[in-house]
Amino acid sequence: MSASHHGAQPVPHLLDDAHHDGSELYVPAGTPSLGDDVPVRVRVPEGAPERAVWVRVVRDGEPTMVPARIDRTADGERWYVADVRVHNPVTGYRVLLDEPGGYRWLNGRGTWRRDVTDAADFRLSVHDEAPAWMHDAVVYQVFPDRFARSSGGVGAPDDVPGWATPMAWTDEPVATGDTGRQLAGGDLRGIEQRLDHLQRLGVDTLYLTPVFPARSNHRYDATSFDRVDPILGGDDALASLSAALHARGMRIVGDLTTNHTGDGHEWFARARADRSSEEARFYYWTDEEPGYVGWLGHASLPKLNYGAPGLAQRLVDGPDSVVARWLRPPFALDGWRIDVANMTGRYAADDYTHDVARMARTTMRAENPDAVLVSEHFHDAGGDMSVGGWHANMNYSAFSRPLWTWLGDPSSGLTTLGLGVPLPRRGGAATVATMREFDAAVPWAVTAHQWNMLGSHDTARIRTVVGSAELQEVAAGVLFTYPGTPVVFAGDEGGVTGTTGEHARVPMPWQDVDAGGGPRWDAATFDLYRRLIALRRSSRALREGGLRWAFADDDAVGYLRETHDERVLVVAARAPWAGTVLPGRLLAPGARPEVLHGSGTIDLRPDGLHVPGDGPGVHVWRLA
Repeated sequence: MSASHHGAQPVPHLLDDAHHDGSELYVPAGTPSLGDDVPVRVRVPEGAPERAVWVRVVRDGEPTMVPARIDRTADGERWYVADVRVHNPVTGYRVLLDEPGGYRWLNGRGTWRRDVTDAADFRLSVHDEAPAWMHDAVVYQVFPDRFARSSGGVGAPDDVPGWATPMAWTDEPVATGDTGRQLAGGDLRGIEQRLDHLQRLGVDTLYLTPVFPARSNHRYDATSFDRVDPILGGDDALASLSAALHARGMRIVGDLTTNHTGDGHEWFARARADRSSEEARFYYWTDEEPGYVGWLGHASLPKLNYGAPGLAQRLVDGPDSVVARWLRPPFALDGWRIDVANMTGRYAADDYTHDVARMARTTMRAENPDAVLVSEHFHDAGGDMSVGGWHANMNYSAFSRPLWTWLGDPSSGLTTLGLGVPLPRRGGAATVATMREFDAAVPWAVTAHQWNMLGSHDTARIRTVVGSAELQEVAAGVLFTYPGTPVVFAGDEGGVTGTTGEHARVPMPWQDVDAGGGPRWDAATFDLYRRLIALRRSSRALREGGLRWAFADDDAVGYLRETHDERVLVVAARAPWAGTVLPGRLLAPGARPEVLHGSGTIDLRPDGLHVPGDGPGVHVWRLA
């Protein structure tokens, strides 16, 4: 504990409240069917004053109260259970605690001594959850142009298409302006030649941004969905990369734009040439320049109209669709990430988003039941995540943005994700409240598989956001211990920097990587990421456990991850703080806390578990 906090009052804990989430301690694992009676459990501290516990279930739009009975009393807690019938495909419920002087509600955001809306209710869903392998997955995102060249050269590439401006491998990407034209020359065989790096790190799933031919380095403006860009090595290179990954027991996820094509796409070319063609109905046309609707007004990205006969069958629906074709050998993708999924199928009075998501999921299930479907959605995705479409979302709103606002360096000059205003510096309580609010908007089966990121190809680098290796360690510690699927943007594991999404697309500094470190590669950060990934793999609670927030101070937050067989405490601190005292019942009788990461020591005293106020840093203990 720092001298500045000597004698300070310990931070109060949050563990005297009732708790429920959708993990195995509270709800049986697996996906229920319509008509099933699901036992739903609630834990209440023994000193709580409840006279009775009820579960309020919404059935056909009408609330009904289901009585809960005491299931058991153990370790200073009462456990209640109620049988909730899954009468609707998504069945919402929350807990009523009948107490002297009034009642309290328990929902996904916590407990409340007032009435609340249904928005944060818990949910049981009959829609199949993400494939089981996602429980264990650690995803590694690669932007193909900037990861590795099969030639190994560092000068500017020799042959570039007319749209491109060649850049040397050691050049710094531009941060603004004509960023999409800079071509570094990374390719798929270069990625295959560097798979040892991924395995040393400990990741097991490769997510590639688009590989279709296009007129930009990011390739979100595809000119075809039928082949791989020759610049990347063509179809054979993708098939070879997929086979190499699968031979190592790894997986590969592709990236598809269902919202738009490029203006050079073969469908769009036919549409412009013949307005009576089938393809002409695939797009929205206007009388204003350029004569058609572009994504967010970009003329290079004409928007697709799912009201058109035949479009869904071409792109997402059925065995002849783009979605299906690339899941089959020899490419054998293990899933898709869908670009701007929140806008797909939405334009003015049209809203086909949920239809598109369901069709893609049905198609994928027929081709490969273990394939994953992940959406990109920068803000509140709650309304799109409960309808049987996307398995999970790129979790900017519930993970990336709140962590940025807690750990971000106010002097960085960066802006808040998606808002364009200066990045604020918020306390831990506001951070936790934000994370709880957004997590509560989706079923637990989604929260448990969300793609959590500290940054991506569309954001500044986490090292630049937080400004130091010490605070990146805190951010990474949360990434690998929080519910969901950790996603690492290639280069973050070595402390690569970047101020914007485009500037952050830095070519991997392989000379420094191969040398074991250098001015552009922090070997200590790589070792940290490797150890944290190994820690996650060593603990079922960190991969599959529930989430109980233990405390939230301005400079430190703590939470418990729990399964039937394990309890892990995570404490993340951005600075020295006052420490806290947690209930002694958290520690198994006769057990001692086992340090899994960090160097802090927990003391068991008569009044409870004393957690030190060390910081900055992240500490992880196994308690039971």
